Amino acid sequence: MLSVARYGTHDIERAKTFYDGIAALLGAKRAFERPELVAYKGATGGMFLVGIPLAGDATVGNGTQVGFAAPSRAVVDAVHAKALELGGKCEGKPGVRGPDPNGFYGAYFRDLDGNKLLVSCFGPPT
Repeated sequence: MLSVARYGTHDIERAKTFYDGIAALLGAKRAFERPELVAYKGATGGMFLVGIPLAGDATVGNGTQVGFAAPSRAVVDAVHAKALELGGKCEGKPGVRGPDPNGFYGAYFRDLDGNKLLVSCFGPPT
């Protein structure tokens, strides 16, 4: 259903460094870029864009979140760790969410502009 998601940034070069590190772990690459915008795309799914807003300042949405699918719990852990290493803030350590120990496994963090992100997978540890 989702084809694209976008977050604003105050500093496109800083955002590129942050998202390049995360994208690499998720098997995504830059799909295209312009001076004010960069787009990432994995092998499947929609694109994720981050850029300078067309009007006004970049602000964080209350209740807004974008999620990235990971192929395994190890990748969830690695993306969360990389996000924190690159200056992101933890919003929820990697772990099982819900009653099924083999169900949803996710981690939450904020990017350098304060936007909230989720990385997750479903299924037992592999």
